[in-house]
Amino acid sequence: MTRLLIENVAIATVDSAGTEYESGYVDVEDGRIAAVGDGLAPANGQLGSRIDGAGCLVTPGLVNTHHHLYQWASRGLAQQATLFEWLVELYPVWARLDDQIEHAAASAGLAWLARSGCTTVADHHYVYPAGAGDLDAALVEAARRVGLRLQLVRGSMDRGESTGGLPPDELVEDTDDALAATERAIATYHDPARAAMVRVAVGPCSPFSASERLMREGAELARRHGVRLHTHLAETIDEEEHCVAQFGRKPLDYADELGWLGSDVWLAHGIHFDETAVARIGATGTGIAHCPSSNARLGAGIAKVRALLDAGAPVGLGADGAASNEAGGLGHELRQSLLLARLRNGPDALTAREALWLGTMGGARCLGRQNELGSIEVGKQADLAVWRLDGLGHAGIADPVAALVLGPLPPLALLLVGGATVVADDRVTAVDEDALRTELVTANLRLTGAEALR
Repeated sequence: MTRLLIENVAIATVDSAGTEYESGYVDVEDGRIAAVGDGLAPANGQLGSRIDGAGCLVTPGLVNTHHHLYQWASRGLAQQATLFEWLVELYPVWARLDDQIEHAAASAGLAWLARSGCTTVADHHYVYPAGAGDLDAALVEAARRVGLRLQLVRGSMDRGESTGGLPPDELVEDTDDALAATERAIATYHDPARAAMVRVAVGPCSPFSASERLMREGAELARRHGVRLHTHLAETIDEEEHCVAQFGRKPLDYADELGWLGSDVWLAHGIHFDETAVARIGATGTGIAHCPSSNARLGAGIAKVRALLDAGAPVGLGADGAASNEAGGLGHELRQSLLLARLRNGPDALTAREALWLGTMGGARCLGRQNELGSIEVGKQADLAVWRLDGLGHAGIADPVAALVLGPLPPLALLLVGGATVVADDRVTAVDEDALRTELVTANLRLTGAEALR
């Protein structure tokens, strides 16, 4: 048995009662939370390591519900573009992707996510150029290398320009091939166990890049194997106009007809929903991955987070791809979600604690892991972020949750995934960050074509 005791620390459990302790303890045994409480930990003869958490706040590890890790090698491009303009500029860049670039970009992105308090990442990978190698394996190995949990969303595109889609034809897959590869990814990587480090979801990319058949049969495939479904939906007005013009209905109606609403589904963005659509999402238990920084970067709009929460929909946070959110962390999205919600609905639209809930339990609900992750409760996985609040940036903020959400993102004293240390003293522990930087620079030069010009 391995045991770790974090004591003398502020705790925000994010449990259903919103339990918090001004000074308490979290007892970790064999990768799970064995006890959490106020004051001093009860005496126990099997003590392991002790950590004095004075000046720190412990929260659940953050859950990233939507990302595209390969984009870490293509940041800073299409800086003033709408979503469709951005995609058209970047598709030819991503056509150069291979498994080495994927591994370097994913490793760097995952390390940076860890530095921002993230312990679980849902990565939606949908670009599979011919001859690129095994991109799924490169992604899974990157997650193992850094030590984070991965929800591999095996994405796909089969609607190229010649059939009314947005991507160039050379960047889409044959429908049968895409479905077979998705099923293969489930068989190879999906682990249904409570402590799973890798799970798989089915993820045709979007209504403007995936055919009706791919969407419908993808949903059937997911439910046949008992895995979750994920796609982009209602991100921009351009998308809505595309759906109405090509399918005669709005994105949510189209998705519903194809089997893409339900408690096993979570949708990326979900910005342009009217009141009726919001109610439908809540009634079906469909989740929303809210990506505030990316949405702002592309000028896509502000999701109706308050209305979605009030309707009962699971809402989590997503960093989204680093080509549309170059900051690339998840901890920053706590503050961004609060600020954008208040811009839309006023100063009481979202509290600091609700923002923390979005980044933890909300995300766990979207991924169907609310019984394993997302809160500090006995029996759950010991995915914990220990934030340092004793520096200049948080001095004078008496409320530790407000300090975390409203103040600058604090450095991490410790980040645990299943009780294993991933970050210590604000540095990832399993990999050398300088080596990651060197790999990423090389990957960027190859992906953008700059290497050929040197």
